[in-house]
Amino acid sequence: MNDQQSHPQSYWRWSKEDFFPEESFRDWSTYRYALSHTYSRFKDRLLSRSEDSDEIEKLKKQSENEMKRCLNWWDLMWFGFGAVIGAGIFVLTGQEAHDNAGSAIVLSYLASGLSAMLSVFCYTEFAIEIPVAGGSFAYLRVELGDFAAFITAGNILLECILGGAAVARSWTSYFTSLLNRESNSLRIHTNLAEGYNLLDPIAVCVLTIAAIIAVSSTRNTSRLNWIASAINTIVILFVIIAGFMHADTSNMKPFAPHGAEGVFRAAAIVYFAYGGFDTIATMAEETKNPSRDIPLGLLGSMSIITIIYCLMALSLSMMQKYTDIDPNAAYSVAFEKVGMKWAKYLVALGALKGMTTVLLVGALGQARYITHIARAHMIPPWFALVHPKTKTPINATLLITICSACIAFFSSLDVLASLLSISTLFVFMMMAVAIIVRRYYVKGVTPRSSLLKLVGFLVIIIGSSIGTSACWGLDPSGWVGYTVTVPLWFLGTLGISLMLTQQRIPKVWGVPLVPWIPALSIATNLFLMGSLEYMAFIRFGICTVIMLIYYVLFGLHATYDMAHHQYEKEPNVMDEDSVGKP
Repeated sequence: MNDQQSHPQSYWRWSKEDFFPEESFRDWSTYRYALSHTYSRFKDRLLSRSEDSDEIEKLKKQSENEMKRCLNWWDLMWFGFGAVIGAGIFVLTGQEAHDNAGSAIVLSYLASGLSAMLSVFCYTEFAIEIPVAGGSFAYLRVELGDFAAFITAGNILLECILGGAAVARSWTSYFTSLLNRESNSLRIHTNLAEGYNLLDPIAVCVLTIAAIIAVSSTRNTSRLNWIASAINTIVILFVIIAGFMHADTSNMKPFAPHGAEGVFRAAAIVYFAYGGFDTIATMAEETKNPSRDIPLGLLGSMSIITIIYCLMALSLSMMQKYTDIDPNAAYSVAFEKVGMKWAKYLVALGALKGMTTVLLVGALGQARYITHIARAHMIPPWFALVHPKTKTPINATLLITICSACIAFFSSLDVLASLLSISTLFVFMMMAVAIIVRRYYVKGVTPRSSLLKLVGFLVIIIGSSIGTSACWGLDPSGWVGYTVTVPLWFLGTLGISLMLTQQRIPKVWGVPLVPWIPALSIATNLFLMGSLEYMAFIRFGICTVIMLIYYVLFGLHATYDMAHHQYEKEPNVMDEDSVGKP
């Protein structure tokens, strides 16, 4: 690092040392040696945990240049709007009101919003305590260890790439709607396999433009996001006000035609309209005053978004009876029925603006995830470099943009949509576990007996939550299974609350009612995972196997070398016979 400071290297460099600087990849003999010690290295990495100071200070040096602290709570709040409010609210509301919840769709959004807020609490505490670009990856590295962080990193990468591609494809669809053309008229029709036969060059262009803006300047991207999000907010306010002006309360009867089952089934789907808030946590490294700005920006934006979603759902339910709602174009058809045919173009514009900001903020947040993952050498550290002039991670942005663009160009992503959902929920569940671990376990302080109790109670909480999810999936109208799983969840949480003492108190702001709120977040996310089709779990399993193969062949050895050569101050995480080995 001293040589790099006295003789600054060019940002644009492509040598083997920039991608594989670790000792294990020096040549074939060192690589074979590393593979022969895979078991001992895995044991080492499985039990090792990072420190707050390592994530905040030491890993940042891998980027060579620091990101610029230029954001405040106002920027973060608008980033929240930009990241979360996309096309989901316009698409999912009509679909779920018509098929499952009826007029009680407002309760589905309320339940989903409260569930999302449980995860928001966890992210907020971590982002204040560990204000770095890595978001959930950095937090889990500190609390659950290197291996758990890697599995999370794989899901984050999957989420970033597929999420960007899916939104870009949707952008094309809404753009054609705005032009009053058929949905696939702007795509190139080919003879490739079904699902890959509609090539989408517009999606590639949109992703590229968003990436160029994101790497040019974080501050300028924030200003552009203000403008686009403000326009989208105006459209949403119009939808709410116009909807209530044409409201008829008789349309809301019956209120919940399919009962609680329909309400919660819809809640599991509309939950994904709240996705994207975790992006704000990755901006902590560029925030001027994280302890003040992050709670205001993250909790403030999500609270307002929950209210907006509920009002939009209520206005639609009062404009049309649930049986008359068009599941494909709910708001457009509803306005047409009340004599406002022109409003469908405004709705398409609002959805288009929403997706534009989702792509823009996504390009920022996703690149920062990748940057910190590369700092830890989970992926080549070339992707961790921050450009000295723009102060943005251009290489990381390129990785996400190129991968997303390739998928968006060929794939309709219908098959992969549920895989995206399960990855998101898995990360959120892990975050809730990490908060409990952070509060009740401090390395070198917590007695071993207390650690064993904590692990036991967490197993009970997670196991009972999986059981509750299984009961719902097998027989939504049944109740016998819940008489076992719910009390077990309660006893597991109560056990932590009464039998263990919190070892760490947040310095500025913390999740209230620990362990109850994190335990409820675990149950909620596992419950929503259980509502997905079984094929989603098969694809999730296949992707996890691929991640593990990569970890065994590359990630494990790179992170082992990084830890033992950079952080010798932690002998307790090293095998006794491994000191000095490559």
